[in-house]
Amino acid sequence: MGEIKKPLPEKLVIAFIYKENEIYNKVRKILTEKFDNIDFESEELEFNYTDYYNNEIGNNLKRRFASFEKLIQPDNLSKIKIMTNEIEQQFLYENTKNRKINIDPGILSLSKFILATTKNYSHRIYIGDGIFAEVTLKYEDKKFVAFEWTYPDYATETYRKILEKIREIYKEQIKTL
Repeated sequence: MGEIKKPLPEKLVIAFIYKENEIYNKVRKILTEKFDNIDFESEELEFNYTDYYNNEIGNNLKRRFASFEKLIQPDNLSKIKIMTNEIEQQFLYENTKNRKINIDPGILSLSKFILATTKNYSHRIYIGDGIFAEVTLKYEDKKFVAFEWTYPDYATETYRKILEKIREIYKEQIKTL
């Protein structure tokens, strides 16, 4: 029988889709108050992989990734997703239910990158409180690799390289645990 152990803490990574830098900066401030220092922030990227968010957030969308210095236990992912959904609700277009920003939390370990979602599907696992988790990328042969279900933007070399940089930060952090 395997021994039950608490897993290593993992790296909180949050991906943002937004139109207005002002909204991103406000949300960034809220998240640093909750999770402490950001230790990696990607450059602003064009988000043009789908028009899924256009009716809600707008056109000419941007994407950015941030990771947080403080590591988290993986079983906190559902609570973090609920919190980020609540933050999204603070930033709605006036007199609508349309968000001004999409906030997607995930956790990164040495072997994988997992995203939290409210949407169930065959490859997602329920983790509690109405939240599901998806292994979006796996780490093998010294790089992140996509699955057949991986969102097209996460399958790009650009996104995978960003997550590989964050993985290097995480790899150094866990050496001290």
